[in-house]
Amino acid sequence: MARRVFTSFHYIPDNWRANQIRNMGKIEGNAIVSSNQWEEVTKGGNKAIEKWIDDNMSGKSCVIVFVGEKTAGRKWIKYEIEKAWNEGRGLVGIYVHNLKDSSGNQANKGSNPFNDLNINGKSLSSIVKCYNPPYATSTNVYNHIEENLEDWIEEAIEIRNQY
Repeated sequence: MARRVFTSFHYIPDNWRANQIRNMGKIEGNAIVSSNQWEEVTKGGNKAIEKWIDDNMSGKSCVIVFVGEKTAGRKWIKYEIEKAWNEGRGLVGIYVHNLKDSSGNQANKGSNPFNDLNINGKSLSSIVKCYNPPYATSTNVYNHIEENLEDWIEEAIEIRNQY
């Protein structure tokens, strides 16, 4: 059975990549948001964005951060990571830079977004796993993620339950 998860990613550059993974049928719980819908949410300001994240993360057992070239350090990515950890959800990162976007382009590898956060004086990146598929070809990256995604989610939940 597919786990109900929340997916976190930098919308503009990585929406296409994130949707490829969300459409694998391995996860459920995140409706795909169009750019028009996201624009409406962001027009409401910080409180509207926070409410959207809170509402959409509710009832999810895990948060997957799709890590692109510019994901780390983004305000709302940090908020989602902190919220997931503080509420006891599994947390895992997956680098998506080698998946092609809608124009057929790959990106440079970004920094680990868990490096910026500390839990009891320990970097979250030393606790939370961030997987980098060992391939350069988009098809192979996709296949690797598809083969491992469910195991990564279960492992993330187990790790979180240890803290």
